[in-house]
Amino acid sequence: MLTVDYDRLRLAPGARVLDVGCGAGRHAFEAYRRGANVVAFDLDPGELGPVAGMCQAMRAEGQAPAAAGSTAVSGDATAMPFADASFDRVIAAEVFEHVLDDQQAMNEVARVLKPGGITAVTVPSWLPERICWGLSREYHEVPGGHVRIYTRLELEAKLRRAGLDITGHHHAHGLHAPYWWLKCMVGVGNDDHPLPKAYHRMLVWDIMRQPAATRLAERALNPLIGKSVIVYATRPAGAAVAPAARAAEGGQKTHAAV
Repeated sequence: MLTVDYDRLRLAPGARVLDVGCGAGRHAFEAYRRGANVVAFDLDPGELGPVAGMCQAMRAEGQAPAAAGSTAVSGDATAMPFADASFDRVIAAEVFEHVLDDQQAMNEVARVLKPGGITAVTVPSWLPERICWGLSREYHEVPGGHVRIYTRLELEAKLRRAGLDITGHHHAHGLHAPYWWLKCMVGVGNDDHPLPKAYHRMLVWDIMRQPAATRLAERALNPLIGKSVIVYATRPAGAAVAPAARAAEGGQKTHAAV
């Protein structure tokens, strides 16, 4: 399930792509499938082994062009171990709401992005997220959990402060917000409750089948209760960006490229 619109990202084969906070790798896999040279980057080294393994499996099954490449690197988003202007595209999907110094992380995104390059940043939308916080402290008061709720205007202001020009936005996953509200009402860890369990089955069915009725419903719901807001920005030529931050202590771990 993708949050970023790759048509808006204008991703071409051969582009060098950084997926910041890649997690399980969903956006990295799609970029790899489209022929990009992808760096999957995450603070948790435990996430990166399976991501590298999936890219290897995609290569073996012919699901990525021969010229595509992938590398998995662990490190801190506020002090990334990459040179200035290293990437044509940067994706940061559902990351900055977890980062205490989110402005520094956005500065780093701008720093490693090439002039003319495009970044896609996604965070939880204000209204669905505010409802989740109101319904459940367990939803966000966990180690590594969400530390803030963004408005779109706040997110855009911080990206501009990093030296980026905003080019557009949209919302996604309107059908997913009610699922999280149900989870918050019955207990985030209560996976056996029949209401969220049934709703989850519907979401899986929708993702697998993509029926026209639910696609239309989600498009209608996205501007109102879309679970995520996605902002696109570009680094203008000659723009001043923050200097490189000190590399995170302890270094970074790199998994083999394929």
